[in-house]
Amino acid sequence: MRVPIRTWIALACAAAMLLVASSAAAQIEDQLDDYAAANGEGYLQPLADGIGGDLNSGIWRGAYVPKEGFYIALEIPLVATFFDDDQRTFTFTPDPDGNQPIDGASLLVPTVVGDTEGGTIPTTVPPELVYAPGFDINSFALAVPQIRIGAYQGTEAVIRYIAIEAGDTELGNMSLVGLGARHSISQWMDPEFPVDISAGFFWQKFQLGEDLIDAQAMTFGVQFGKRFPQGVAIIEPYAALSYDTFKMDVSYDFEDDGRTTEVIDLEMESEAGMKFTLGLKAQVGFVDLNGEYNFGTQSGFALGIGFAFRHLPEY
Repeated sequence: MRVPIRTWIALACAAAMLLVASSAAAQIEDQLDDYAAANGEGYLQPLADGIGGDLNSGIWRGAYVPKEGFYIALEIPLVATFFDDDQRTFTFTPDPDGNQPIDGASLLVPTVVGDTEGGTIPTTVPPELVYAPGFDINSFALAVPQIRIGAYQGTEAVIRYIAIEAGDTELGNMSLVGLGARHSISQWMDPEFPVDISAGFFWQKFQLGEDLIDAQAMTFGVQFGKRFPQGVAIIEPYAALSYDTFKMDVSYDFEDDGRTTEVIDLEMESEAGMKFTLGLKAQVGFVDLNGEYNFGTQSGFALGIGFAFRHLPEY
């Protein structure tokens, strides 16, 4: 089957977005040089929330899974999460054995998504405490190719994979692998049941930079939808309820007073919780389009395009 030029364009856009994220990793690692463990975690927590929100979005499109037949689809979801104002700052924690801030000094400093101006906190004796600037961003977006294959007894599989090797440049390497499956629940119900119901899980491993970030994400969920034929198209509004988890290990070098270097290892987790999704899918021939909004601990949206080959009894 000849791959449409639009597929290559979409894949190129996905790779370009991941290269931007890889470049940012190198800059973030430079900023972390000033932070010991407690402040490194405060500085990076919004990034962990953003990556976790992105990875656990854009996986399931609709709720319908055919009971039998064959289909394979290449999909490119663009996923983005939004940062709240309270994620732009954190409270700096002075070393209890080091210099202490003067009375009344503000300890509220930028996180990785906060203001682009770093600075110092005045102390009772020199030197002053140094804090790093942020990158002044309101959202974090990724575009990740995935393949969907089905169906066996109402079950489909989804695979995500991409790897970027930046070599000796300042760009950080990036890799993502994800595996999951979904099963049709409504196939076991009365044929007149008014909606499609499916349930699925998805696991992912994400690495960014040279040992900077090593993360894992997991989501379990139930999807509800209804298909409406509209001429040559099929429109499917859908909703989903899922439980998402995310943890991230970070390793970087902390330069203590510019004289000694200490390796800092952080174990971070985003707040696990429920997420509610509302979306709409349009299927026109071999092209699939969808858009959804996610309401949860980290809210955001997902937009997707897919190119599918189908051989199903219904078609």
